Amino acid sequence: MARITTINESEATGYLSELYERVADQRGGVSNVLKIQSLLPKTLSDHFNLYKTLMFATKTTGLPRKLLEMVAVIVSATNNCSYCVKHHSEPLYRLIKNGRLVEALQKRDWESLSQLVDQKTLAALSLAEKVTGRITEVAAGDIDRLKSLGYSDIQILHLVLVINYFNFVNRNVLVLGVELESNYPEMCK
Repeated sequence: MARITTINESEATGYLSELYERVADQRGGVSNVLKIQSLLPKTLSDHFNLYKTLMFATKTTGLPRKLLEMVAVIVSATNNCSYCVKHHSEPLYRLIKNGRLVEALQKRDWESLSQLVDQKTLAALSLAEKVTGRITEVAAGDIDRLKSLGYSDIQILHLVLVINYFNFVNRNVLVLGVELESNYPEMCK
């Protein structure tokens, strides 16, 4: 049970009802991570639009969605946010069909990760973990490493925005007590 009042689809009216319909049409339902913002429908709308831009508008930066989902899982695992780990492990598995890699991300098993992904991907995942758990240790050298591995400035910006987005969402989930939906796999598109 969430720690604050949320408005379910059957109780929603006006703008919130319209938002719920739009989200359900695009995502197959309204996830609890969005419902937690139902008392402030504009933030729900802005949040949903930011999520879509960061996770699905990959043509702008060229970062593959599978990398973005890996970042979502590693950030969420670092924050011990099981809700987001589960929500993003599903689409990641569908994208890569590699249960061993998904499990290594969930467990933050760096030894396995170093064998399962290339150095470029590993550097992005390492930055995600560092930003999440040791932000004061992030330095120019971390960004220089990404550049030396072929990441462009726009890709680094996109990567950092995704890392920070999931830290934001994880904290909302953990602080407000968002629980996993009984039908969560359908919401993990």
